[in-house]
Amino acid sequence: MTVLRAHAEDEYAEELALLAKEDDRPRPPGWALSPWAVTAYVLGDGGRISPKYVGARRIVEVAVATLATDRALLLLGVPGTAKTWLSEHLAAAISGDSTLLVQGTAGTPEEAVRYGWNYARLLAEGPSREALTPSPVMRAMAEGRIARVEELTRMPSDVQDALITALSEKTLPVPELNVEVQAQRGFNLIATANDRDRGVNELSSALRRRFNTVVLPVPATAEEEMEIVTRRVAQLGCSLRLPETTTGLEEIRRVVTVFRELRDGVTEDGRTKLKSPSGTLSTAEAISVLTSGIALAAHFGDGVLRAADVAAGLVGAVVREPAADRVVWREYLETVVRERPDWHDFYRACREVS
Repeated sequence: MTVLRAHAEDEYAEELALLAKEDDRPRPPGWALSPWAVTAYVLGDGGRISPKYVGARRIVEVAVATLATDRALLLLGVPGTAKTWLSEHLAAAISGDSTLLVQGTAGTPEEAVRYGWNYARLLAEGPSREALTPSPVMRAMAEGRIARVEELTRMPSDVQDALITALSEKTLPVPELNVEVQAQRGFNLIATANDRDRGVNELSSALRRRFNTVVLPVPATAEEEMEIVTRRVAQLGCSLRLPETTTGLEEIRRVVTVFRELRDGVTEDGRTKLKSPSGTLSTAEAISVLTSGIALAAHFGDGVLRAADVAAGLVGAVVREPAADRVVWREYLETVVRERPDWHDFYRACREVS
């Protein structure tokens, strides 16, 4: 494979095929797998199927059960809680296609949700099916697949509300052609939204009623977050073809500990209260810091991940607003990190880049 990042249905094609072969449970119309098999694909089975999401099983079961009904699914959470990751794998397992995606931004037009036109053909031939450019949502409806909308609350209100007819009536009118596209069995929609960065607009009450909301929490324990980070760092290193590196679990634990303590505003022993920086310090950012550290260790070090390799990325993740965050970081460095006997190398490395 030469692509930098394969779609979930391509990267895990063998696992999906294995589950489909052994899956003898009832499948909703249009689904490639049963709800039980979709959940097994997402959470893993401890053997042949690798876990894609580490978290409470009930959260995944509720999300899958929602998609088996006529209700759309809204994945809500702070940045870095694997909302996009989970939505991609749910779409891959249910439809075999995770690519029907609308990226929400302040400038997302209504055509991204409904349909647009090939203006060259429109001017030459007038309105016709051949001149119509379907949106990912329209394609998902016509093909009976799962559509995905990322960062729903960043889209303007009028664009958000263009989804209401599709979600409630299961149809998308095309008045220019006097026709409509009716949703085929298997169609549903997964949206994600960030509950910390509120974005441009809140959802209207009419649109919110069309969704079942599932809140994705941050990892409950340090061990759970360590497991997530360790697995994803290894996967990214393989995907990026980084030279083989001895990944020190101690450095991973330190980064995860720093992120959790600053995020929670208290040390892990509960004895010292801390100020929290302006950034989110999400699990995804911890993965990024460690992946960059592995690249440094592989290309400019001795192939062993050390404190000096993660220090620069760690400081950059914490200090987002130089004036305020630098004070928070220095206080944490001097009052917490410096006092830990086995963290002296980590303290020195962070001091050098601070």
